Amino acid sequence: MVDSTQSSIVVSATPIAVLEVIAAFESYPEWTGAVREVSILEHDAAGRPIMVRFTLDAGALKDTYSLAYAWNLDASGEGTLSWNLVEATLLKAMTGSYQLTAAPGGTKVVYSLSVDLHIPMLGMLRRRAEKVITDTALTELKKRVEG
Repeated sequence: MVDSTQSSIVVSATPIAVLEVIAAFESYPEWTGAVREVSILEHDAAGRPIMVRFTLDAGALKDTYSLAYAWNLDASGEGTLSWNLVEATLLKAMTGSYQLTAAPGGTKVVYSLSVDLHIPMLGMLRRRAEKVITDTALTELKKRVEG
């Protein structure tokens, strides 16, 4: 799982405002198309979620999975929030990140994602699915933040 798919968007808000929406995991079912349920399993000493369980229903793709998060951001919200798959049923591996950088007009958000499934899938199809996921996630995030 060396290759990852990356997409970016500029959101008309400060990095900290964008981060607040990204970090409000339990509200994802309100604004993301496929996440049905979220549970925070563990927080770090600063109170940030570091282990989160998601229930996903994206039509043919249904799974419950847990992600471990690493927070590498400064006080302004700039930096990277990354994650790795801890456990899942359908997913074999997943790594990803949101990189937030102040930009003219708001915040540049770069979303990177790499997914591997237990079922065989051609690399080209997997990358296409990752591209749809990253583009959709960024569009939904922009709508939620700017909403």
